[in-house]
Amino acid sequence: MDAFEASANVPRGDFEFDRRPSTDQAFENALAKARAGHRLDVDDAVELLTTGTDREGIDLDRKEQVLEAADRRRAEVVGEEVTFVANLNNNVTTACNTGCLFCNFKDRSEQFRTEYQDDHDGFTKTPDESRDIVRDAVERGIYEVCSVSGLHPAFALDDEHREILENSDRGDLNYRPPAEYDVDPRTYTAQLEAMDVGGVHVHSMTPEEAYHARRGTEWSYEEVFRRLQAAGLDSVPGTAAEILVDEVREVICPAKIDTGEWLEAMEAAASVGLDTTATIMYGHVENEAHRALHLDRVRELQDRTGAITEFVPLSFVHHDTPLAERGMVDSGASVHEDELMIAVSRLYLDNVEHIQSSWVKYGDGQGLKMLSCGANDFMGTILSEEITKRAGGDYGEFRSFREYVDMITAMGRVPVERSTDYETRRRIDPDADEVGPTLGPKADGTPLL
Repeated sequence: MDAFEASANVPRGDFEFDRRPSTDQAFENALAKARAGHRLDVDDAVELLTTGTDREGIDLDRKEQVLEAADRRRAEVVGEEVTFVANLNNNVTTACNTGCLFCNFKDRSEQFRTEYQDDHDGFTKTPDESRDIVRDAVERGIYEVCSVSGLHPAFALDDEHREILENSDRGDLNYRPPAEYDVDPRTYTAQLEAMDVGGVHVHSMTPEEAYHARRGTEWSYEEVFRRLQAAGLDSVPGTAAEILVDEVREVICPAKIDTGEWLEAMEAAASVGLDTTATIMYGHVENEAHRALHLDRVRELQDRTGAITEFVPLSFVHHDTPLAERGMVDSGASVHEDELMIAVSRLYLDNVEHIQSSWVKYGDGQGLKMLSCGANDFMGTILSEEITKRAGGDYGEFRSFREYVDMITAMGRVPVERSTDYETRRRIDPDADEVGPTLGPKADGTPLL
């Protein structure tokens, strides 16, 4: 009998979802389609993610067959290069009222109001502070800043949006004037203008933030992204996706935008000429059918837009989140589920060239293993990482170029520095005495410390 890992292809907890991981397809047929390079359907993805719905648990021999197929596909599509980017995370604020149960990054925005007297661990940065942080990073060689923030009630898109919010009598807009807070985050456009310094690439404004930036108006997402683009936005992170199936979103993030709204915002960003990424955050209450549907919706979006530069599977870190505190989950995804998620992403997303392995989520050893499961990108230097750390992640928040080069070379692959859009690349000599970024406007190969 084949070796197997105990039950993983059954719904977690007591959630009675309509979508279940069961199909009329056979694992062998799905694997044959994947090996032949045929476009897979949702049932195929379910079979590969579960290693067969004809048996309970993950069959380890079948899993290895899926990983091998994905690694071959990776080699055919992108070759032996492993890419990474010199980037900085500059999250503007942790203030947020959305109440997502998977998140421990946020702090209740009431705590940031001037009248609140108790201490808290949250932060809000002014545009001047954001500018100083990014300018310093650019001087050190960074050329991408990623900014994802909480939905601070005082945030408005720009001055015109602020005026609309101030004059509205609606009570459902999650808006309070900046004067009520210790620190004024100003507007989204002011923050982007501040971070757009020294030729850096600004990667910011998730679909959820774009929704917040148009609340109380009749503006389209296209109008919002045009204004953001004029302020310095270069590309859009496809986070806030979590699982793009509404029956799951209603459990883990009921106050967030739904699947249709997320897709509409992403399509709008692409329509005004912005590159995007896409993510999945898995391993909480969802099952493999939800993961397969998510992949299908991302692939359809890419068929329509062609704007997605990379897909990023994000394994749920459960430790310090409301889902764990409320007893709704007692773990995240298993290592086997992680490997299959990477592999099936590679096999299913035949129109997305780059699949990322997140060392922040998986750690160094497992992150490297993912590069043999279908992934070809290994994130970036980051310099500051708050979201996973606040959820209990302990894999660090900085990665040097030397560490990248040594790890990638040790597994027989080619280390490559890349731009955000993957269009500019530099193969790195692993025997060089010093290794640092060169693609940025102030980058001269000096190591990042």
